[in-house]
Amino acid sequence: MTVTSQSDEQTPAAAPDLARLLRPVVRESSVSEVAKRLLDHLSAGDIKPGTRLPAERQLAEALGVARSSVRGALSALDVLGIIEIRPGSGSYVREGTSEFLPRAINWGLMLGQRRTQDLVEVRTYLEAVSARLAAERATDEDLTLLEEHLRQMRAAGGDAKAFIDADIDFHLEMARIARNSVLSDILHSIRALLQVWMERVSDIEGTVSGTLCEHDAILQAVRAHDPEAADRAMAEHMRMASRRLRESVDNEFGGGAG
Repeated sequence: MTVTSQSDEQTPAAAPDLARLLRPVVRESSVSEVAKRLLDHLSAGDIKPGTRLPAERQLAEALGVARSSVRGALSALDVLGIIEIRPGSGSYVREGTSEFLPRAINWGLMLGQRRTQDLVEVRTYLEAVSARLAAERATDEDLTLLEEHLRQMRAAGGDAKAFIDADIDFHLEMARIARNSVLSDILHSIRALLQVWMERVSDIEGTVSGTLCEHDAILQAVRAHDPEAADRAMAEHMRMASRRLRESVDNEFGGGAG
């Protein structure tokens, strides 16, 4: 595989500042360390979709690593669908952020990326606030919609996609019921995190039964218009969901997520 900076028949977005953004890898280099560094800038939006990355040699010099480490990292990101390697042309960030973001989050979980861990942590607090406000503001119609999402979760059976979709809808419905536009917008913006999170834990033993029980407790607290109970129920759900997520990552990558 050859990655060069030769021009293509298309006119790609340039990345003139990437070499400046990258800092040398301090400890002994590895493919995962280089991939993590590149992903930091991809997920932060420093490198836009369609951008052609600098050549292997330039990346290796900027990071202070061997070209083989850069080549391996680029290959890994290509396999994940985050970049596209075009022989004789270069490496390009793929178009379509709606597809890129779940891949970036999943890769971040695999590597124990700090930004992804922070996103998981923030979601825990946002969901608790959402449940508290929903308990204060839910109407009978709102409760009916929440009940329907929970019913769909129960009816999903072995259909993991249907279960995950209904689970996400439950959480986003809760955000709508909270009637705080900023909170709702933030939770919608991290929908990709919810999807990756739930897909990763779907095969953990006890996930379905535990998730149903936890969601039922949240619904009962909201139905009772008890903000404190809703906060506690959501916090417990987030605690258990986070534990299942860590178990999933640890099982697959031997504790790499930290």
